[in-house]
Amino acid sequence: MTLEDSSDFLKVRTRKFALATIRLCENLKVGKTSDIISRQFLRCSTSVGANYRASCRGRSKPDFIFKLGIVEEEIDESIYWLELFIDTNLLSREKGELAIREAEEILSMVVASIKTSRAKTK
Repeated sequence: MTLEDSSDFLKVRTRKFALATIRLCENLKVGKTSDIISRQFLRCSTSVGANYRASCRGRSKPDFIFKLGIVEEEIDESIYWLELFIDTNLLSREKGELAIREAEEILSMVVASIKTSRAKTK
């Protein structure tokens, strides 16, 4: 797999994650708490893919690494909101843990990319 292939893979994976989170939020029971948490969750979970795409257009290696750092923060924040969904019983543990597992896999790939890129700039 070439570098270009791997970036396309993550572009697709982060887009699928965004679509899954949109569907997840659409199926939550309506209420003040779920509305507030889902807005926060939707903002960060959908920005993962958008920011990853922006990182692929980085003007330099440091710019690429910086933008990947934003992706790392957004996917980590997504995990936080998913945990709150589970803890408040707005989302079943089964569905929440499935979404968290996907987010953690994306997070691992992003962190690995950051480490690899940093090592190559030294």
